[in-house]
Amino acid sequence: MQFHLNGFQAGDPEKKSNLNSTNDPSTSRKLPDKADVLIVGCGPAGLTLAAQLSKFSDINTVIVEKNDTRLLLGQADGVACRTMEMFQAFGFSEKVVKEGYWVNETAFWKPDEKQPQNIIRSSRIQDTEDGLSEFPHMVLNQARVHDFYLDIMKKSNSGLEPDYSRKLISVDIDSEKSSSDDFPITAKFQKTSNNGSFETETISAKYIVGCDGARSVVRKELNLSLKGDSANQAWGVMDVLAITDFPDVRLKAIIHSINEGNLLIIPREGGYLIRLYIELDKLSENERIANKNITSDHLISAAKRIIHPYSIQIKEIVWWSVYEIGQRLCDKFDDVPKNNMASNFPKGFIVGDACHTHSPQAGQGMNVSMQDSFNLGWKLAAVIKGICSPEILHTYSSERHTVAKELIDFDREFAKMFSAKPKTKDDDALDSIDPLEFQKYFEKHGRFTAGTAIQYYPSLISEQPIYQKLASGLEIGTRFHSAPVIRVADVKPMQLGHVTKADGRWRFFIFASIEKANDPNSKVSKLCNFLTNSKQSPIIKYTKIESDIDSIFDVRVIFQQTHRDINIEALDPFFLPKKGKLNLHDYEKVFCPDLKSGDDIFDLRGINRTKGCIVVVRPDQHIANILPLDGFEELSKFFDNFMISK
Repeated sequence: MQFHLNGFQAGDPEKKSNLNSTNDPSTSRKLPDKADVLIVGCGPAGLTLAAQLSKFSDINTVIVEKNDTRLLLGQADGVACRTMEMFQAFGFSEKVVKEGYWVNETAFWKPDEKQPQNIIRSSRIQDTEDGLSEFPHMVLNQARVHDFYLDIMKKSNSGLEPDYSRKLISVDIDSEKSSSDDFPITAKFQKTSNNGSFETETISAKYIVGCDGARSVVRKELNLSLKGDSANQAWGVMDVLAITDFPDVRLKAIIHSINEGNLLIIPREGGYLIRLYIELDKLSENERIANKNITSDHLISAAKRIIHPYSIQIKEIVWWSVYEIGQRLCDKFDDVPKNNMASNFPKGFIVGDACHTHSPQAGQGMNVSMQDSFNLGWKLAAVIKGICSPEILHTYSSERHTVAKELIDFDREFAKMFSAKPKTKDDDALDSIDPLEFQKYFEKHGRFTAGTAIQYYPSLISEQPIYQKLASGLEIGTRFHSAPVIRVADVKPMQLGHVTKADGRWRFFIFASIEKANDPNSKVSKLCNFLTNSKQSPIIKYTKIESDIDSIFDVRVIFQQTHRDINIEALDPFFLPKKGKLNLHDYEKVFCPDLKSGDDIFDLRGINRTKGCIVVVRPDQHIANILPLDGFEELSKFFDNFMISK
């Protein structure tokens, strides 16, 4: 799509009017007295959590924002491959693909050895490796991501909408209230009315989640703090419409100049807009960037010097800001001290920038923040609905703190290398860097920046890799790596991972052994009998009688035969379940490899063809367990550890 040709306009590019309309609810309504979950902050982390919880009409969620309207422009823009997979689960990945910029290649520029004051291209590389994900690395304004989430919330059965113009004043947690029916949290807000007057509102909640950024009030009220340091380096960022003769302006470009600093160019959606990350001055030990009085003209002048001998003429500044690089991390992401976890379960959480901050150049902030919320959301829902023990809430902090620590370590080195002066032939300075070394570091960490390298360690909800060899390409703890399949009933080619939705359900992907699909004595048939009839079956133990059979566990089978060799009507009835008020058959449980694509999922993901396996996938798309097809007892015991019988 092309847009912004005649100037920047916020909002949906396909709407030709009211582009800047907020459509936000009036601040005249009052907060409810109680909520199951109180979310503070309407950024990407808060909206991811709110959108997920809005899927459950029996969970009362309130999301509160201090600003008086939704975000319209600026801030983050990078959308990693893994985040696109999550967007698919929410149902709007296609919109991002259609509207956003695809990052296909990255160009590296360095000083010209013959004329060091000039820059020359040193190389161009593929941005993400082949086969890493079915989705590309995208760039799209954070405000549009917000819009997609807000639309999901509004269209949900709960009709959830944010409450704006509320500033959090205090949070109190009554530790004596521990029953699932209690509302131990009391939060006070200062509400700004349309006429400018103030009033205090109080709300009680079972859980509170601070998604309120680096200056988080929730974090402070939970007695948590960010720890770390500053790199004492100032940077500027601006979204602009510009005219330039720089040849790679529509590629992601990393530029190291000899003496004028460094620059990152990110092409933006619409075909004309670009983002510039511009290195500015070094800061002294106690100097703050807020005291530097930096203007947009300073940023433009620096950018012009860096890209010499090329020129750039700024026609419109859409948004700009300045910041200083620093890496900070909280010791814990919830309100329960480490020495008190055995007897207490979390009631308060912090997410995203509230618990980890870093530089924006690697494009990780929005992505990691949303993944924090995706990790937490299904756990809160499962506990509130009485499906899982509150013990699983401990895993949020343990899992995501590990990820955040890895991010901080990566970003510290990445930011240092990015800000370093490029090394020349006669330069032996210790603080300079060979641009090729920076490129190698960028390539080495490609999977990490794509979000696909994240792996949760064994825990209550992630099993030890005892049977990992049954599916060597689907590692326990990593996200379920999708692959092409054919849906047998209608012969539709699709991605297997796209059956996962952000609906709180677990998935069992049954990869059949080499036996015939319709063999009543096969391992798959025996597994079906166990899941359908045994008292030890997780489906029997944890699914309410009045609910659809797949309301907690969504089971899919992938046979090795072609679709024409599989007769759905002759399969075990378990794969043709009756659902809904009318008891209609669900024909979308059976799959086979998509051989036309040339990629057999059994080969792509290292599935043992002789033995087959069960791949257990969590509601956040991460693999929790891999078991043999006859691992009935182990499957049952795994869920007994944290699920509550109906």
